[in-house]
Amino acid sequence: MLFISNNVSIPENEIDMQAVRAQGAGGQNVNKVSSAIHLRFDIKSSSLPLFYKERLLAKRDHHITKDGVIIIKAQEHRTQDMNRQAAKERLVLIIKQATMIKKPRKTSKPSYTSKQKRLDKKTQRGKTKSMRGKVSF
Repeated sequence: MLFISNNVSIPENEIDMQAVRAQGAGGQNVNKVSSAIHLRFDIKSSSLPLFYKERLLAKRDHHITKDGVIIIKAQEHRTQDMNRQAAKERLVLIIKQATMIKKPRKTSKPSYTSKQKRLDKKTQRGKTKSMRGKVSF
């Protein structure tokens, strides 16, 4: 079981994980050992609540395909178990981020004092620039 929140979890059989060879430098070991993990999670056929599914499918993320499948490749660790754990953590993070509701921003206006300071600085800057002009007697 992969726990998303107190009352939402994903059974392990809905997550498809395959071991693949990692890319990049790694010496002689990289060509022999499949330590990277390729995780696939189908949103539409999962047991997630409808709210979670809708939010995930509406999210524009490069991990989510047009078919509604989340694809994660974890290869930052040397061992397969650590990469498997990292892939699961990233899946949980993607699901949690999709369901977070941001509170709306309240519009504000600058205070009277800040307006006065800005105007005073503008006036001072203008005086400084006017003093740089040609000197005439």
